[in-house]
Amino acid sequence: MQGFKKVLNEDRNTHLEHLEDEIINNGTSGAKTSIEFLKSIKKMLQGGKGGSTVSVKWDGAPAIFCGINPENGRFFVGTKSIFNATPKINYTVSDISRNHGGALADKLAVALKYLPSLGIKGVIQGDLLFTSDDKKMANVNGEKSIVFTPNTITYAVPVVKSGFFGSSMYDRINKAKIGIIFHTSYSGKTIKTMKASFGASVGGLRQNKNVFFDDARYKQAEDPGFNSGEEKRFDAILNMAEGSIYKAGAFIDKIKKDKGPLSLGVQLKTFFNTYIRAGSKIGNAKALTNNFEVYFIEKIKKEIDSKKTDKAKQKYKEILEAGMKILRPNRQGLYFTIASYITLQTAKSMLLSKLNKIQSIGSFMRTKNGYKVTNPEGYVAINKGNAVKLVDRLVFSQANFNVAKDWVKG
Repeated sequence: MQGFKKVLNEDRNTHLEHLEDEIINNGTSGAKTSIEFLKSIKKMLQGGKGGSTVSVKWDGAPAIFCGINPENGRFFVGTKSIFNATPKINYTVSDISRNHGGALADKLAVALKYLPSLGIKGVIQGDLLFTSDDKKMANVNGEKSIVFTPNTITYAVPVVKSGFFGSSMYDRINKAKIGIIFHTSYSGKTIKTMKASFGASVGGLRQNKNVFFDDARYKQAEDPGFNSGEEKRFDAILNMAEGSIYKAGAFIDKIKKDKGPLSLGVQLKTFFNTYIRAGSKIGNAKALTNNFEVYFIEKIKKEIDSKKTDKAKQKYKEILEAGMKILRPNRQGLYFTIASYITLQTAKSMLLSKLNKIQSIGSFMRTKNGYKVTNPEGYVAINKGNAVKLVDRLVFSQANFNVAKDWVKG
């Protein structure tokens, strides 16, 4: 379980792993923790105590860090570059101009102007939803709405709508100069040594008409749990996953040891991502077992062919030989690893279908034919100090691999 804790305590950029990837990252330990997450999220949905805490992954961008620098008591804004060896911490507009450029600098300047009014005491991180220029009026599924697209998803709030959204949501967003969802808090005596904690309490922040803000906590619907038939199917899928994980155990514990860029584990994750990028379902364990061996051999041979010296070629020949020494006698282990991966994804999809029952703001994918209804980007589950993300990768990971982010430069 070290990998999960490392995510929470050491990675200040709060990089999260997909639930199903943990069987590759951390072997049998990661697999067991993935199963625990699935069971605890089910318990949460059914209202039981001891379940996971779940927050919504808003599709905002860029990530904004802000608050009071514990080293000097000054308010700052920034990106993950506040953790650089030479930190880019912005106290003034001049700092922003010196450290950043383009659309990113413009957004940070808006954040610096308006976020101090919230009275933030420590340091928190949030995902930017919009600044004034990002908001537009559009007809979405027959309703006049205010819309903004921070990254991949377009969020829409109807101008007049009774019920869950209410006019107040529209009014708040329409008047705001900036919108942000806070999801992570930090503690420590210096920025360099700060530790991340998932969750950010916004109850003590001052309301201001210029800032639309909220936390990312999942607001549970009245009855998102499983009926008896669904529960039996979910439990059966978990039993299948536990069975295949047992048979994959020796193999996944071998591949977790080597974290090199061309190691079997890293390449297996890259292999799965090729399917996600192409929008193809990961679903046939037998075919994928054969395809991965071909993929791995071709990938390393390409590296060998690209090298000019015999010494350089030999290095990659040894990587290929070491990989095949594990693969060839362990094809069954690879098969059950892939089968476990698929089964964990299936169980995760069942939970996502329940979690997606409630949304505070409508979410859509913009297409050439208009707006297509979609679900939230995903969720972060936290249980016993560990954290993973649950995302419909065929929809959102594929889109994120290809989306153009005009705020990245600078």
